[in-house]
Amino acid sequence: MFLENTINHSSKSGWIEVICGSMFSGKTEELIRRLKRAEFAKQTVEVFKPAVDVRYDEQEVVSHNRNSAEATPVESAYNILILAADCDVVGIDEAQFFDEGIVEVANKLANMGKRVIIAGLDMDFKGRPFGPMPDLMATAEYVTKVHAICVKTGNLAHYSHRKIDSDKLLELGEMDEYEPLSRKAYWAERAKETENHKKQQP
Repeated sequence: MFLENTINHSSKSGWIEVICGSMFSGKTEELIRRLKRAEFAKQTVEVFKPAVDVRYDEQEVVSHNRNSAEATPVESAYNILILAADCDVVGIDEAQFFDEGIVEVANKLANMGKRVIIAGLDMDFKGRPFGPMPDLMATAEYVTKVHAICVKTGNLAHYSHRKIDSDKLLELGEMDEYEPLSRKAYWAERAKETENHKKQQP
């Protein structure tokens, strides 16, 4: 589906692939897999991540299964345009944490003939579309939605439920702070939280 063999080397036609889903769904794992396939095909690869994401490593993208790929942390999406000028394939992890400029950057890279592979959360902990991800998904040629397994029901999960009491949108975390839930389990938890907040009101 991801068409490594359809690259038109004479016209340098590029495209955008988006890998989205909840936390613990294997987004970064899939990103790394595609990047390693590109490297095996002798394509030059550059990988980027937001500088704010230092959960596992400052210089790598790392999946929850501890697979990793060397990456360049950047403060702004526009830095990627300069740093990715000489590569064939551009990987971008945790795209939801980038500014809105990431959409323009991804499209410019694709228009330059590059394969752009982007991974990110499609929804925040409140179940809302997350940052630039909706626009990236809309302009991408290929969108893959991956799923975790709900820790309460065993069904497919596509919500990231925050277990800690924090209303900050940017709250990096792991299994101690988040859990993947199915639709039914997620909204049941949100209803309980709403009820508990009401009880705490004076």
